[in-house]
Amino acid sequence: MMVAWDRTDTVLLDMDGTLLDLHFDNHFWQEHVPKRYAERYGLSAAAAQHELAARYQKVEGTLDWYCVDYWSRELGLDITQLKQEVDHLIGLHAHVQDFLEALRASGKRLWLATNAHRKALALKLARTGLDVHFDTIVCAHDLGAPKEDQAFWERLQRAHPFEPRATVLIDDSLAVLRAARSYGIAQLIAITKPDSTRPEKVVEDFPAVTDLRELMPR
Repeated sequence: MMVAWDRTDTVLLDMDGTLLDLHFDNHFWQEHVPKRYAERYGLSAAAAQHELAARYQKVEGTLDWYCVDYWSRELGLDITQLKQEVDHLIGLHAHVQDFLEALRASGKRLWLATNAHRKALALKLARTGLDVHFDTIVCAHDLGAPKEDQAFWERLQRAHPFEPRATVLIDDSLAVLRAARSYGIAQLIAITKPDSTRPEKVVEDFPAVTDLRELMPR
């Protein structure tokens, strides 16, 4: 088994791409926002996508990249409202409910650790009801650093003490998994198909699964 459940006390789960299908976020940032941006500023679809791609790249991996308020200011668009326009695309990956229920039944501490902004988090929890499964929900914006940054893990430890050697993190971001490894989290699992509409990713640095049922505690 990829996870030594008998030596695991705490399970840290990412949200977007791990529990939720990343199709919503990919569609939103790569198609819906460019469409509304083009309408707002009288640009062609191609020009809007080109301009936004460059602006995204400048802040990728920082807290601003995940910040609804930052993008509302930068783009002159109501990002929260735009998310609501396509929130029907928010959905769980297959077998997520079964996996979370099995973890709860096994007595593990179950934490959601997300880079999502509080406004985006509230929308997704309202749509999915995921929050009922978790003992703790950790938002990177509350800690002032994204999960890619060592400061996130240090501040998480102060806010919610945990034993890294008895913790598993499941995440679709390799940058986040590398940061967690540097911090000392013992068990790290990557998700190879965060977006159900796109091909699987090749992951070489970490144990990886396509479907969370592959990790079901027994």
